[in-house]
Amino acid sequence: MIRIAIADDETLFRKGMQILLADFDGLEVSMEAGNGRELLDQLEKTEELPDVILLDLNMPELNGVETAKILQEKFPEIKVIVLSTYFSKEFISKMLELGASGYLPKNSAPEEVEQAIREVHEKGFSYTQPVMEVVRDSLTRKKKSRVAFGPDLTSREKEILELICKQYTTQEIGEKLFISSRTVDGHRNNLLQKLGCRNTAGLVVFAVQNQLVDVSPDAFWEK
Repeated sequence: MIRIAIADDETLFRKGMQILLADFDGLEVSMEAGNGRELLDQLEKTEELPDVILLDLNMPELNGVETAKILQEKFPEIKVIVLSTYFSKEFISKMLELGASGYLPKNSAPEEVEQAIREVHEKGFSYTQPVMEVVRDSLTRKKKSRVAFGPDLTSREKEILELICKQYTTQEIGEKLFISSRTVDGHRNNLLQKLGCRNTAGLVVFAVQNQLVDVSPDAFWEK
């Protein structure tokens, strides 16, 4: 069962989303909040954290951007999918920098939201074509100063990073490289430390922006 939290200041949207997601097997809305502060308070008190948070950006008291910053510090294990009416390149880029594992417009079909939740839970990220275009645009707009990131990646780490970017799961990577899932997780943790990323989504964005792997951005929505 994938546990989901919804943070949105519109009560009707939260209730409607809860009803829609109940139609999909294996999905359960275990928490809802009207703003970021309320969400964080509930997370501090709960004994069972949600796996995925559907996060709005425009909320009172504590908006989605500030909430995402705190989530990255206090609850980095929770995957965040932004679900917002704000769908500009600036907002997408900002939330990707804060480690968002997915970004969808609020008018997305229920099936799109379901797919994003499952992909984020299983693979660590779910980026649609518009989102990956923002990442790709940064290749020409940003200087590659971050490429000099310190320790060189081993050949095995490069292999695993490329497979992560190609949307393979931990188990699939292990089977492909004939190593255990625990070994894959160990290499993933080393990559996070070496590249200064907080989660798998951050690894993907960093790798694509700095051209560390031979992966076309088109692969993210073709697989």
